[in-house]
Amino acid sequence: MSVKIRDIEVINTAPEGINLTVVKVLTTEPGLYGLGCATFAYRWRTVTSYVLDYLKPLLVGRNVEDIQELWQLMHQNAYWRNGGIENNAIAGVDIALWDIKGKMANMPVYQLFGGAVRKGVPVYRHVDGATVDEIVDQVQYYQDLGVRHLRVQSGGYGGGLEMKAPSSAPEGAYDGIYLNSREYMRKTVALFDALRDRLGFGIDFVHDVHERIAPAEAVELARELEPYKLFFLEDALPVNQTEYFERMRQVSTVPLAEGELFNNEAMYRDLIARRLIDFIRVHVTQIGGITPAMKLAIFAEQFGVRTAWHGPGDMSPLGHAANIHIDMAVPNFGVQEWSGIRPPNFVIQELKGPEGALLDVFDGLPEFRKGYVYPNERPGLGIELNEKEAAKYPNSDEVTTWTQTRAQDGSLNLP
Repeated sequence: MSVKIRDIEVINTAPEGINLTVVKVLTTEPGLYGLGCATFAYRWRTVTSYVLDYLKPLLVGRNVEDIQELWQLMHQNAYWRNGGIENNAIAGVDIALWDIKGKMANMPVYQLFGGAVRKGVPVYRHVDGATVDEIVDQVQYYQDLGVRHLRVQSGGYGGGLEMKAPSSAPEGAYDGIYLNSREYMRKTVALFDALRDRLGFGIDFVHDVHERIAPAEAVELARELEPYKLFFLEDALPVNQTEYFERMRQVSTVPLAEGELFNNEAMYRDLIARRLIDFIRVHVTQIGGITPAMKLAIFAEQFGVRTAWHGPGDMSPLGHAANIHIDMAVPNFGVQEWSGIRPPNFVIQELKGPEGALLDVFDGLPEFRKGYVYPNERPGLGIELNEKEAAKYPNSDEVTTWTQTRAQDGSLNLP
């Protein structure tokens, strides 16, 4: 007799001060359940409602083995499809179903994809600082840990951090993170010039534009960064201006990564097929979970485009584990973003929760060792959730401020 979905629960927790959402799919088999990431940190209540009010009634009583069928059912049931709310909700269930299937097979999830093609997953970590000296110190810290790829920023994305209207803004301008694109471009080029001069070319650097400059400026920046041999330049263009990648290809050989904000795997299709990008920067829950991510990776492989899944702090350990299990199995893997646990000497992002709380809530996180991350060999995704500990750290309803970015005239700018 087939195993069926008995119930679906949602656990919200913020052990590091970042809202996380976990979906728990319970089955008719005693003790058998799966956990999945549905984290949309800035709209967590809506995702929770979507799972409980719409997906749960749709799915209870259905066979847990039928992952492809259930994904398609969830995707088309509302008629209008895609978007961050729906896809993250679907992803929570989808990832939990893969967790269950791994447990039923008594295998890690990556074995269900055909097994490992690598023994560990090389990752890149984040470096940020106000000065070249600060950044060099952090680069050397991570080099000592075996990290060979680093994302380097100076003052966040676009060089802005302070949530305040500057004196140069128009009278009555709203507060926000004010950006000066020309200054940011000059400083970024100067930064990489200084880093290569001091550190050489033995480490691979990544830089994230975060869509914060005009498309023509992004083309110019790509050309000016070419001598510094970046591993890739990330999200240089916004979702609605990707045609500019063709111009970028004409003026620069800098490898390009794109797609953190894409909701639909079809949005990558033309960029991949025309080889206008080199890496797909996919937030796996944002496109609906493991099921569509694996299909997209297989498609990209045919065109020599590699994976570089999004792995930020606003993703639960279930989401990170999903990334790592896919990374273990896909031949066209490039590199994995790894936000990781705070290093002891450099607090790059100030977190609100107590240090170590994440490990109290989640057991079995993939382990970082000498530049690589390794999944544990437990069945499924290998992660367990302590619901009693999770309840100690409730999610927050604070208004999101970091996305309130503005141009020098006070008008809103893409975050």
